[in-house]
Amino acid sequence: MTIHRRALGRTGIQVSEIGYGAWGIGADMWKGAQDDESLTALRRYIELGGNFIDTAMGYGDGHSERLVGQVAREHEGVYVATKISPKNMQWPARSGTRAPEAFPGDWVVQCTEASLERLGTSSIDVQQFHVWDDNWLSVGDWQEAVAQLKRDGKIRHFGISINDHQPNNAVKAVEAGAVETVQVIYNVFDQSPQDRLLDACLANGVGVIVRVALDEGSLTGNITADTTFPDGDWRNNYFGGDRKAELQPRLRAIEQALGISTAQLPETALRFVLAHEAVSTVIVGMRSVRNVERNAALGDGQSLSDEQVQQLYAHRWERNWYEPATD
Repeated sequence: MTIHRRALGRTGIQVSEIGYGAWGIGADMWKGAQDDESLTALRRYIELGGNFIDTAMGYGDGHSERLVGQVAREHEGVYVATKISPKNMQWPARSGTRAPEAFPGDWVVQCTEASLERLGTSSIDVQQFHVWDDNWLSVGDWQEAVAQLKRDGKIRHFGISINDHQPNNAVKAVEAGAVETVQVIYNVFDQSPQDRLLDACLANGVGVIVRVALDEGSLTGNITADTTFPDGDWRNNYFGGDRKAELQPRLRAIEQALGISTAQLPETALRFVLAHEAVSTVIVGMRSVRNVERNAALGDGQSLSDEQVQQLYAHRWERNWYEPATD
């Protein structure tokens, strides 16, 4: 078995359409990750033909990068993407923030070199900013720093991770040719990247890395009105208030419309994202071998029917659960 591969925009890299999202194995905001299990899951992903792992310096204060680097160094042909945290530590980037506050050039270089040390590699395949604002284009010295890192061979390609639920706040960067990849939230509920961003990426040869395709677990069908999370787990905020109960009729409506069971929700949700031709890869958090095997099996190059995709368009749901719930 080899996971089907797609072009990552104009980078020349062919990436597996199911990518490995390494936030959870950082073991800080997602509770319960064990390093031995995380390493086993990463290795199984590569055994099954996966070749794209996305991490960040901010995942467990570099812990995720160390685990990813350990496994990536064991295998040929594995592409690693990581991210630089903003110097002002503001997630998402606030309107009015200036580029030099978030990503001054010396910070970009310093953080890249620190990530290389944690990864134990000589180059990063895709370096990304972990937040973004289109007003930062041609402001400050970050672009010069990125160009220098490329010349020095420390990074191969550069991209941005777009603020939560703000896909239009990267269209200028895409159209200006300032980035080679974008990472964006896109799922059955949040379909807003279809409005402008995905078409712009297609037109400009920019690779699209989709995150949160399962809406932080909503679209797995495993979260019920009675689900609880460990103390300190950030999902207590995402699913705070009445949100778990509010979710249930939305899921039942999808199942009824497509004639699927709850168990088929995650497959349907991932295939919906992969149905768009602009999408290069969808990164999924997979902390166990069981989840790796289940998700890797979906990277078979098959898609939903046009009719199913059209049916799912009706389930767009405008909301931002990263903001605190009001009880």
